[in-house]
This record gives sequence, structure tokens and C-alpha cells, in this order.
Amino acid sequence: MTKCTGHYGTPERIAADIYAIPFPSDKTLFSKTLRQIAPDLKKMVTELFESGEFTGKADEITTLATETGRFVLVGLGDTDAMGVERVRRAAAQAMKVAMKSVAPVVAIYVPLEEIVRKILPVSFEVTVSAMVEGALLAMYRYDQFRKSKAEDKKGQIKEVKIVTADEGYQSRMKSGIQESQQLVEAVEFARDLVNAPANVMDTDALTKAAVALGKKFAIKTVVLNKKEIQANKMGGLLGVNQGSSREPRFIVMEYNDKRKRLKPYVLVGKGITFDSGGLSLKPASAMEEMKTDMGGAAAVLGTMFAIAKMKLPIRVVALIPVTDNMTGGAALCPGDIIRISDGTTVEVKNTDAEGRLILADALVYAQRFKPAAIIDVATLTGAVVVALASHATGMMGNDEELKEAMTLAGNTTYERVWELPLFDEYKKMMESDIADLKNLGGRWGGAITAAVFLRHFVGEYPWVHLDVAGTANLESATDYQPKGGTGVGVRLLTEFLKNREG
Repeated sequence: MTKCTGHYGTPERIAADIYAIPFPSDKTLFSKTLRQIAPDLKKMVTELFESGEFTGKADEITTLATETGRFVLVGLGDTDAMGVERVRRAAAQAMKVAMKSVAPVVAIYVPLEEIVRKILPVSFEVTVSAMVEGALLAMYRYDQFRKSKAEDKKGQIKEVKIVTADEGYQSRMKSGIQESQQLVEAVEFARDLVNAPANVMDTDALTKAAVALGKKFAIKTVVLNKKEIQANKMGGLLGVNQGSSREPRFIVMEYNDKRKRLKPYVLVGKGITFDSGGLSLKPASAMEEMKTDMGGAAAVLGTMFAIAKMKLPIRVVALIPVTDNMTGGAALCPGDIIRISDGTTVEVKNTDAEGRLILADALVYAQRFKPAAIIDVATLTGAVVVALASHATGMMGNDEELKEAMTLAGNTTYERVWELPLFDEYKKMMESDIADLKNLGGRWGGAITAAVFLRHFVGEYPWVHLDVAGTANLESATDYQPKGGTGVGVRLLTEFLKNREG
């Protein structure tokens, strides 16, 4: 991972190949930034401002070459619309420019404390963290299967220097930089899991990744094999697995497992390593993207990585049912009836609504821990993408306080969640004529009816369901999220858990 360090001083005192400076569009603050950070650029940048070529507007980027070095000027935008996400994006935009050239060392300046204090509703330390996140996340590339080109030095950034021009603030940068590096490392771990092809990240590989993670951070990890899954009567997981040539697995990870006095937060991640749709076969178009159907599992594993790295004083359990959904001769058929581990019978109307079946068994299993809350993460429905596109994760749940806390964490990290209702009328849509439930509620409200199905298996415990089908995998890159697996959920859940009592 790229080295990230904290520094104090104006550009002539900082050794770097490129200097990135964020400017607000407010004229007074623009001038103060220029005067304090880059006085040698005063005449040149003032002329750009007066001519309208660079005025600090959001998403505005200008590059300059001087005797001191190369500069990237990035706009922070209007003060009334500025937030920590704007800072995160500005850092990412600067890194995207730097990566187009040979620049082993990049220095990025934190907005002046005066700007942070007056405009941003967060501390200096949080601002630093946002800049580190934006810069490092923007550098991610999934290139494990490309031939290396050692001669191409473009984009090979060895160090990112986070710099402040405010004297006395350097010591305050250290914790923010360290924690953000740890978080980015966890996000990249999750991204790699999602982006790996299904013939590489199959059931065994995902299980091995979880076991290796457990060993790395001394997290108690147990993996249930098929016989043990059968002994637990997990009919949902076994049913989905029927058409596969690979046996299912059920991963149980317990962070701080010896702290029995603490009620654990149970994270449940959907681990479908490839989803063909089963006999309710998906269209061939874009089916290759179904390697990402374990995005929920990746988010949960990434979160376990982050909280263990940060040594959070809480107790967390991760449950991940793992299988692919294939079309083998013994595959589950539409019309079949299966029995979940709590005895609930389910009429399978569509084998492509498989995620909720394996999650049902995991949610039942979660209750044995008597949790403080249950949170499941899943690339569950196309319906949530229709409703929210890729800009927000669908959230449903049975506990107002839990939903409010998740919403706050989403706003802080910009992994935003949006609540959809769970009215009693939706429950009727999941009633079956021949079983306790059916696994599909019809054409309308699909994201909601899927959540209604899951709610049946959480008992009376506080619960939130996060449908990341639109946010876990992107068709095109944004400032700091790549095309493909985004690792969404890791920063969201980690922020949520950081605020829980130990």
C-alpha cells in the first residue's frame, strides 16, 4: 500500500513531484489559502481567478508548472454547499491527475484550519481523514491479471504527503492518517474479493480468505461444512446449493469473543460467489457481473478487517453463508418447497431469488448470540437499483434508533442509505397458498418484499437490512470509487461500529 505521511510547511519546504492545493470559491478564503500555502503562486493564480479560468468552483481543476514544481489546483466549491465529502472528492480528483504522469511523491494540502472551523461541520482531524480516504481510494486498481509493465512509471505513486500550512497542527494529523490508512486497506481488501472472477473467488477461496483474515487478527473463526450445515437444518443454504458442483460453507467469525459481557453486533453477509439465476436463468447479457453477488460477504469481511486493525473495544460476530447458484441436474426447481432452519417452509417461486434463502438461515443462526443488533448486507434485488440507482443503499429495518444510527454513519462516510417502508400490506404479498412463505412477492416493490421475507427470521432483535445491489458494483468509475467492486459497506459499517459502546 502507498505510504502516507503528515507534514507541515509551504511547497518550497516539502519535497514532492506534484503539489495539490484545494481552494474554496469564496474570494476572501481563496486569497487566504493562496497567501498562506502558495505565496509564490500569488500573481499567477490571482490572474487565473480574475480571468475566470480557475475560481475554486466544485470539480474545477487546473494544473501549473513553476520553478518550485508542478501544481494541481482543485476547487472546493461554494462555502454554503461545502462538506467533508467535497474535501474527500477534491483529494481524489487531485490524485487522478497525478496518476496520469510520473510523480512518485504527491503532496496534498489540507484546507486551512480557518476554513475547516468556519465552514465544515467537522474537526480538523476528520478533515484530514477524509483527504487520506479520497486520495488513497482513488488510486485503487484491480490489475492482478494484467501483465506488469515495469517500464511504465505513470501512476506509480510511492508516497502521499498530507500537508498543513497551519503551524502546530502536524501532530493532530497522525491519528487521522493512520486510521484512514487502515480503513482504506480494509476497503481495498473487500474490492479485491468482489472483483476476482468466479473461477478464482469460488466457495473454497472465499472461505480461505475468511480463515486467513481470522488468523491474521486472532479472530475466532469456525467454518461449517456440508454435514454440519445439514445438522443445523439450513434448508435455504442447502436448497440453493443443490445445483452446484461445490459444497456450501457457513462462516462464523467472532471478534472479541472472550468479552462475553458484551452483547455482540451480528453482521450477516450474502456470499453467493456466482449467481446464474439457477433454473430461473438470468439473461446472458452482463451475466459476468454476477461474480459480484458476494458483495455483502466482502463488505462484512472488510469490516471485520477494519475493526480488528483499529482494535475497536466492541464484540462483533460475522456470519457468511457461501455457495454459488447454478443449474446442475439436482438444482432447486421453481415450485419446490424448502424448510429453513427455524422450521419455516418456503415455496420457491423463482430460483433467482436465492439470496434471501441463504440469508434466512444465517439470520436464524444469528439469534443464538442474543445480539445487540443484527445487520445484514446483500446484493439482493434489482428493484433497489431501479429505485435508487447507484447513489444510495436501500435500508429497511425494525428499529428506529438503529436506522437513525446507520443513516448518520452513511452521511458521514457518504455511503448513504435511504429508508424504504415495511408496511404490513407488504407482508401479505409474501404469503404462499401452500407454504408459510414464498420467496418472491410479485413484480412490484421487490426490494421491500425481499426485506419483509428477511424480517420473518430475525425474531424480536433490532435489525437493519442493507440492499447494496446498486452500490457494491459500478458500471463506471467516480472520483474515488472504481468501475466494478466498490467495497461499499466497509466504511459505513465501521463508522457505525466506532460509535457503539464497548
